[in-house]
Amino acid sequence: MKVSPAKENILKRVRNALSQSVQLPFPNSEGNNSVFVKEHEGLEMKFAEEFARLQGKFVFCTSKAELLENLQALAATREWTDIICQTPALIKDLQLNQLPGLNKGDMHTAQAAITDCEMLVARTGTMVLSAAQSSGRALPVYTPVHLVIAYTHQLVFDLKDAIARLKEKYQGDLPSSIHFASGPSRTADIEKTLVVGIHGPKEVYVFLVDE
Repeated sequence: MKVSPAKENILKRVRNALSQSVQLPFPNSEGNNSVFVKEHEGLEMKFAEEFARLQGKFVFCTSKAELLENLQALAATREWTDIICQTPALIKDLQLNQLPGLNKGDMHTAQAAITDCEMLVARTGTMVLSAAQSSGRALPVYTPVHLVIAYTHQLVFDLKDAIARLKEKYQGDLPSSIHFASGPSRTADIEKTLVVGIHGPKEVYVFLVDE
């Protein structure tokens, strides 16, 4: 195939340019730094803002006693008489047996479920759940209301921080499934009509305990 003089001239200039190294004009924009500025402080506020933006409900508790009071007040307001929690450590540590109707039934009848979580991702308002938790895979999505108990040491900034911490925690032997949930379940049809609670809980609360 015969190359025209004009095209050959262009290719020659490209070859000459490639043979000479040129300093990048904006070295910091070539992937050396994170796109997102990592904030080491104020993770609680960042998570609360993003979680609320996704229709989640956030409650900050200064102690375990205040957490129990908030749970009791919520249960009384909503008139819950059937609450399920399959995490023995939570029941013992937080004295959840003081809640009305705790473990009265099962996940098929419960009005709300209480679980722990692996961690919270502040930048996206995301809860990280896994199959390694005693609540299992079904409980967090089966009941109409999901109540998540978390502690301030479980806050991380970004998803990559969460994954790194999971690898460290499980020493490379990760749980069979890891779930990233951001607010209640929701979906939209072709006309962009948003429907909440189709594939999971209609309401999600995160109670964050300050240690």
